[in-house]
Amino acid sequence: MTIEAQDEQQAATKDRLVAAPISQDVGFLLAKLHAGGSLVNNRALAEFDLKERSYSVLILANSGLEPTQRELADFLSLDPSQIVALVDELEKRKLVARAPGKQDRRAKTVTATSKGNQLLAQAAIAARHAESEVLAALDEGEAAQLKALLRKALWG
Repeated sequence: MTIEAQDEQQAATKDRLVAAPISQDVGFLLAKLHAGGSLVNNRALAEFDLKERSYSVLILANSGLEPTQRELADFLSLDPSQIVALVDELEKRKLVARAPGKQDRRAKTVTATSKGNQLLAQAAIAARHAESEVLAALDEGEAAQLKALLRKALWG
């Protein structure tokens, strides 16, 4: 079977399965969009030696909000041990720094370094292109509406 024939067969199978009831399930749709988006994001971020999760930590560390490791874990829905590993990796690369928290000195805040800010500026461009690729079937207004609806579903 030629590559073209395989591609046509895969497209036909995909189109056929869209008729299944699960294609109306919000959880399935969100998981499928996330899975596809993660692949595209990780490919785009690879040139910066980042993955979606480390990029997310770097963005939050650059937000000016001085998040603690616990806040990062809660916000990103990750186990605290995963955050520690991500911050360790970014800190080793001198992209973020830990500091004692202002309210609780036992809590460690995470902030981006100037090197982290520079890398983030470049990686953010690649991430925006990846997002555009994932949402290519939507026009600009629809993409904005999707983001607004997802934020509303998550945080009211």
